[in-house]
Amino acid sequence: MTERRLHLNAFLMNTGHHEASWRLPESDPYAHVDLRHYVRLAEIAERGTFDSLFLADGPQLWGNLAQRPAGALEPLTLLTALATATEHIGLIATASTSYNSPYNLARAFASLDIISGGRAGWNIVTTAGAEAARNFGLDAEPAHAERYARAAEFLDVALKLWDSWEDDAIVADKAAGVWGDDSKIHPPRHRGTYFGVAGALNVPRTPQGYPLLVQAGSSEDGKAFAARYAEAVFTAQQTLAGAQAFYADLKSRTQRAGRDPGHLKVLPGIVPVLGSTEAEARAAERLLEDHIVYDHGVARLESLLQLPSGTLELDARLPAELPPESAIEGAKSRYTLVVELARRERLTVRQLIGRLGGGRGHLTFAGTPEQVADQIEAWFTQGAADGFNIMPAVLPSGLDAFVEHVVPLLRARGLFRTEYDGRRTLRERYGLPRPANQYLAPAPALV
Repeated sequence: MTERRLHLNAFLMNTGHHEASWRLPESDPYAHVDLRHYVRLAEIAERGTFDSLFLADGPQLWGNLAQRPAGALEPLTLLTALATATEHIGLIATASTSYNSPYNLARAFASLDIISGGRAGWNIVTTAGAEAARNFGLDAEPAHAERYARAAEFLDVALKLWDSWEDDAIVADKAAGVWGDDSKIHPPRHRGTYFGVAGALNVPRTPQGYPLLVQAGSSEDGKAFAARYAEAVFTAQQTLAGAQAFYADLKSRTQRAGRDPGHLKVLPGIVPVLGSTEAEARAAERLLEDHIVYDHGVARLESLLQLPSGTLELDARLPAELPPESAIEGAKSRYTLVVELARRERLTVRQLIGRLGGGRGHLTFAGTPEQVADQIEAWFTQGAADGFNIMPAVLPSGLDAFVEHVVPLLRARGLFRTEYDGRRTLRERYGLPRPANQYLAPAPALV
């Protein structure tokens, strides 16, 4: 039995990650705004002893309202509710550095970490797309490099704010009439390119010190950012070789940045479609693909590839000439992944849309529980992953099936925990130390 253990994160998305999941008889088209639905999903994931659950988000209304359930509850608000319905599982929310301020967001995440007993995580995104930019008074999205420069300063300020209280700043001496020690408060007094933040946070330092820092960009800027800051990385990878290369590159970058590579966990996404036989799993996958409305897929693909409307033909391959990645200011890494997938497997537009319908570029795998467990074990043991972002095609049934049929196999193979080890913080679940306060000098070494 290996000492190294898998990390599993449940990526929750309304009725499931497949765009047609809402059309199945079992699905509730209103689930995306039903707290009971998310409580049920959190309870299933916690029954499976997952490390964490994760909610994506963006400050805009995505796509065509006809396509799938649109809109979403604000994730920090939703996770605060889920914190009261769970005991162990980590709670990771997406929040943008492009369209928030460091003080308010640092306070919100600190509050979630305190309320949950140290289970908060922040998926740090820079938010691509002109639609979001126009919601915040901009005519166009900022350039890719500028978004990451702002994100770096944003996070530096947030870290100063989370450290602005020493752990023992609260004295609570009733007899002396002293509640706190002002000498243990450290206002950031930050003045930079994008932000000016003077005062200390109005929330004490949290159980984790600060939330688990998660990042999901796989572009060059994204990988540089992850190497500097991230403690977990969500990534889309289609092949074992590609995942191994990404894993090795990111671990090497982390080491060059002066950090322990073991303190960054790489979690590729996988969309498991399960059946008692491979044929049954393939039939379930085909049922979902049969419910895709291809007009929506064409429009979305043309937007991703920055092509004029009407360019793509369903039963033809992608055009030979496409914009280079350097010309893409949006989701650079996803653009490259989709183009490489289409070229490598010689897919028509129809076939490509079918492949993307399940996980938007993440690996979709239809098979038996044993086959899914084999795939996970192979990537984990062959230098491609520290764990996985589990993205069920249909919810809640897909998550329930994974917990009932795949998790026991991973446990039997000694790859995954059989139970939670007491009430631990999310950082401890991921095998990470609690960070020292940056304002405190390290204790002198004993000689």
